[in-house]
Amino acid sequence: MSEKNREGKRTARERLAEERAKQKTAEKRRRVLIVGASVVCVLGLAAVVGVVAANAGKDKDSKSGPVVAPSGAKGQDSLAIPVGKEGAKSTLVVWEDFRCPACKAFEAAYRPTVHELTESGKLKVEYHLATIIDGNMGGSGSRTAANAAACAQDAGKFPAYHDVLYENQPDETSDDYARTEKLLELAKKVDGLDTPAFRSCVEKGTHNTWVDKSAAAFRGGGFSGTPTVLLDGKNIYQDRTMTPAKLKQQVEAANKG
Repeated sequence: MSEKNREGKRTARERLAEERAKQKTAEKRRRVLIVGASVVCVLGLAAVVGVVAANAGKDKDSKSGPVVAPSGAKGQDSLAIPVGKEGAKSTLVVWEDFRCPACKAFEAAYRPTVHELTESGKLKVEYHLATIIDGNMGGSGSRTAANAAACAQDAGKFPAYHDVLYENQPDETSDDYARTEKLLELAKKVDGLDTPAFRSCVEKGTHNTWVDKSAAAFRGGGFSGTPTVLLDGKNIYQDRTMTPAKLKQQVEAANKG
């Protein structure tokens, strides 16, 4: 073999090694992002518990209106918003808060895989909405955004609006999502969502009491923070080895069984 060929093969090997190293680094950064961000929302739970204990009577006041579940809501007390085909063999249960940065990090990393699996009929997702950051940081953006998302479910546009809310999530200390004007503005990014019915639902807080009930279920569920992600009953968010590829592998294995 000529010296030139040997050098070419060596260079190719080096390039391959460099590419593998880059992939490992990117994956490590993605995990650090998710785990690091989760600290914010998990630590916030202690503050939420304190607020709940100090204001135990507020739930009763906030629930004075009727509980109006969004269209198609399922599960106990109709607190789950389903996405995907009912006959899918695997179920992903996600407890989330639209103000929670860890939830955004999870969405950014796993969204393409979750969309692929739901669209192929292999996975169904049940979204449960919490308001942990409202209790931690103050404000009402978690609740108001959750109501808007439920209004989007009424219009058959929940998945798209759900993604838009995370893509445009304000800083955790900001309560921008408490402004209905902001939520209505974001609705324009979803084809067909900006309608009089949707605007009325958001402005009137049609599902606010339902959101309160969902938040109470979260507080009573013994969860450590948001997001809480369960695949067929197993908490995969606590699995440090979990990746989008591993999630896909587990779902596909369940569908073969």
